[in-house]
Amino acid sequence: MITSDELLEKKGVRPTAMRLLVYKYLAKSHVALTLTDIENAFAKADRTTLFRTLKIFEKKGVVHQIDDGTGIKKYALCEPDCNCELEQDLHLHFHCARCNETVCLTEHKIPHINLPEGFVVEDANVVLKGLCDKCSEK
Repeated sequence: MITSDELLEKKGVRPTAMRLLVYKYLAKSHVALTLTDIENAFAKADRTTLFRTLKIFEKKGVVHQIDDGTGIKKYALCEPDCNCELEQDLHLHFHCARCNETVCLTEHKIPHINLPEGFVVEDANVVLKGLCDKCSEK
């Protein structure tokens, strides 16, 4: 089993104490988190440090950013073998209208779409919206 330190090093991220704490916090969460969510979990941490940690994680393929239509960026860990390639690593996301949680549906990949000549895809984001399994039972 690969440790958090080893995973970060494998991705080219120096495993500082704060980076390890943020990584482990994201790993425990089953939903995508905002910077504010993470900031609230680490009350004594500097917001700028947390933001920079997320940006480094994003750049190195440790996390991906999700635009779920709420206007607030959310972050979730990438799958262990992810290299954030458009052609193979993109998956669906689900945003619950009741509890406001966003989750990755990593088992449901975004299919390749053939675009007209001259079009170049730089990012793709598919967010399904409705009620999550917890909220639909209420």
